[in-house]
Amino acid sequence: MATTMEGIAEDKKQVTIYVEGTPHPWLKHDEISFDQVAIWVYPDYSPTDGKAYTITYEKGDNEKPEGQLVKGSSIKVKDGMTFHVSRTGES
Repeated sequence: MATTMEGIAEDKKQVTIYVEGTPHPWLKHDEISFDQVAIWVYPDYSPTDGKAYTITYEKGDNEKPEGQLVKGSSIKVKDGMTFHVSRTGES
């Protein structure tokens, strides 16, 4: 049973990701979605607000250490990963 508990503890470990320079805790093995990142920067974000959002990331996993997160997608987080968010179409 101890092995199971250790496995559970490992799954619950947190990493720190940075969204526009602000640190946020996130569960180590969880993915983060486009919407979740956008809401941290723009609390009024809505997928149907008619505005375009661009989310780029750096310091991702070894398979794809940098790139763009597109609407409707998610990505596995890594400790120290950074996200940059911009919004266009504001009136």
